[in-house]
Amino acid sequence: MLKQNLNLTVDKKLAKKAKYLVIADALRQAIKEGQVAPTEALPSARKLAQQLAVNRHTIMAALAELVAQGWVEAKERSGYRVVENLPIQTSLATKKVHQASKDFDWKFRLKQNLPVTPKIKASQYPYNFSGGQPDIRKFPFDEFKSHFAQTCQRPKIDNLSYGDSRGEAELINEISTYLRRVRSITDKELMICNGSQEALYMIAQLLLQPGDKVAVEQLGYPPAWAAFERTGAELTAIKQDERGIVPEHLAQVLAQGKVKLLYLTPLHQYPTTVSLDISRRMQIYQLAQQYGVAIVEDDYDHEFHYDSQPIAPMAADDPAGLVIYISTFSKLMFGGARIGYVVANNVLIEQIAAYKMLMNHKSNVLVQQTVAKWMQQGGFEGHLRRMTRLYQKRRDFMVLQLKSYQDKGLPIHFVVPAGGMAIWLDTGKSIVGLKEKLMAEQVYVQTELEFNRFKALPDKEYRFIRLGFAAMNEAEVEQGLSIVMEALYGKNLRVL
Repeated sequence: MLKQNLNLTVDKKLAKKAKYLVIADALRQAIKEGQVAPTEALPSARKLAQQLAVNRHTIMAALAELVAQGWVEAKERSGYRVVENLPIQTSLATKKVHQASKDFDWKFRLKQNLPVTPKIKASQYPYNFSGGQPDIRKFPFDEFKSHFAQTCQRPKIDNLSYGDSRGEAELINEISTYLRRVRSITDKELMICNGSQEALYMIAQLLLQPGDKVAVEQLGYPPAWAAFERTGAELTAIKQDERGIVPEHLAQVLAQGKVKLLYLTPLHQYPTTVSLDISRRMQIYQLAQQYGVAIVEDDYDHEFHYDSQPIAPMAADDPAGLVIYISTFSKLMFGGARIGYVVANNVLIEQIAAYKMLMNHKSNVLVQQTVAKWMQQGGFEGHLRRMTRLYQKRRDFMVLQLKSYQDKGLPIHFVVPAGGMAIWLDTGKSIVGLKEKLMAEQVYVQTELEFNRFKALPDKEYRFIRLGFAAMNEAEVEQGLSIVMEALYGKNLRVL
């Protein structure tokens, strides 16, 4: 895009100097300051002449001077552009600026140790077994685009300014209706967040302080843990078995005091995929009520359940109002949509909404309005039905593939998950170093090491990997699994 105007400073001390040279100096200074980047086009001679109230020929002479000095080059039919490699003066000035920035001593209150962005994202691997990754290729972008176009054609102008940080009323109503029909959640308030991670962060900031404890599953979701720990709270791991979190151990931990929150993924435990049964849910709820501990229920992939109706969330039967329910559309849509929500009693929602005002006022209004239209016109549930059928088919295909490897004598073991998007596989041998080995083979997997930080095991006892089946088609799953098995067992198991 051509620059329309530059902030040019004409030095009055150079009044005795030829006018075109004074203008050349001003343009050169603008380039040094980065107003126009290397290879970027300058404003036209006509625009510059109008801006500086001089004759166009004076501007042409100034540009010719800059060409001679090596700052600008003339491009046929495209005017004048800044050269790609600037003269040495600018390089030295830039180096000084960079050196000054490098030496500044930043004083952080809390220094973040988490990586901001991985060098290569999971979605960039040809064989992506990431456990929570949907197949974005199947998203109905054309359908969604038509709803977005409708939103832009008839925008609700008043809503596009700053306002209610709880989110768009239309979307709140649609999600509330959906939760009432599908998840039996009623009598709670709902607000929209920029994904479930924002909800976790705000809840942690509002409810936790240094010295508090948060009870979490022994194997769990590191980003949630990080949000809790950034408040100065301490994580306490609760033992798990083949049925999920162990209530007896939770009771021992709660009896010791200082536990403020209990964070759970009860429908499809992350990462093991185990569903917490009704009996244990009741025991856990009663313990939380007894000790005055709030439960954060992260229901990250409730939509995908295949063999039967899923157990209703703990938030659906919450007479004490102590459950904070979090979910997201990231698994049904895509992570970049940033549509998450938190459901709780009104007192807490009011405080979360007030805190969100300090962070970013509100989530993306146009996207929220578009998703509301998508839900109103049936597209949401239609897409949900299609993807549920597809992911069930892909789960069954992966199960058949894994059973075929068992038939070949490989010591793998797994339980077929009733829902979700991944299988928790016991490889029967150490998986230390496996992730890096597979990344070199263009395969992305998650290993037990990434979810276990509370109990250090001997290398040989880390045996589990999490295999997502949703993001790839059958051919990709088959080929990717053969690479995984060959990396584990050193046999020629590749698909030809």
